[in-house]
Amino acid sequence: MTLATERGAFPRNAKAALAHALRTTTYEVLPFKSAEEKVLAHVPTDVALTVTTTEAKGLGPTIALAASLTQQGYRVAPHIAARLVRDQAHLVDIAQHLSDSGIDRLFCIGGDAAEPAGDFPDALSLLQGLQAAGHSFSWVGIGGYPEGHGLIGDTVMEQALKDKAPYATQAITQLCFDADTTIRWARAVHSRGITLPVRVGIPGAISRQKLIRVSASLGLGQSARFLKKQQNMFWRFFLPGGYSPNKLIEKLIPAFAQGDNNLQGFHVFTFNDLDSTEAWRQAWLARLS
Repeated sequence: MTLATERGAFPRNAKAALAHALRTTTYEVLPFKSAEEKVLAHVPTDVALTVTTTEAKGLGPTIALAASLTQQGYRVAPHIAARLVRDQAHLVDIAQHLSDSGIDRLFCIGGDAAEPAGDFPDALSLLQGLQAAGHSFSWVGIGGYPEGHGLIGDTVMEQALKDKAPYATQAITQLCFDADTTIRWARAVHSRGITLPVRVGIPGAISRQKLIRVSASLGLGQSARFLKKQQNMFWRFFLPGGYSPNKLIEKLIPAFAQGDNNLQGFHVFTFNDLDSTEAWRQAWLARLS
């Protein structure tokens, strides 16, 4: 099932395409203690969510928050990191727990662990394990890497995306500050016959200090690390008046209205600054209406 079949035919007029992308935006939240309170206070239930996972915290807090938010009426996809899953029995237990909690969405990632905990070294093996166990989900996200992967070659990443695509309903890109890089990547993916809808990972309306601090610590793409090394880019994005998610949005608008890529939505890395991010999204929707 694609975004088009979920929401209707995707509009090709640039303004309508942008409005559609903003209305169907997904928010990524971190499984911190205050996360649920912030979601309930600031995020409408028609905004779908993903919940991150890290090696340090493990899968437990991610699944617990996803289950609780699902009970509150949200559509939530927990990040299931392959390298934190021990074996097929563990995977079956996780899938059953998600099902019992009413969760029918997940985001399959390889994970940050230097070594896998067991039998699943990457997202593809995890997806294959889920299929072998007979578990299916209505929404399955996989990662996309417009700037490449720091530890894996481009050719390997291209093949991995092709191999994972049949198991997924969405590709979600890593955080990238350069719209042209994202657009070129999306066109290349489309040209290889991969028709998976792509959600562009963008930062929310958060402070520039928090953005560079959290981006660097969580490894959300190469851009944050690059900015720390390149003074001109640092000034461009992080001095007063420099960084704004609007700049990325404005550069991406033309691509959303073209048929040579699969760009069909946004995935916002909120860093749990949900009040300012939702206010920013609503302001954009008001402008477009």
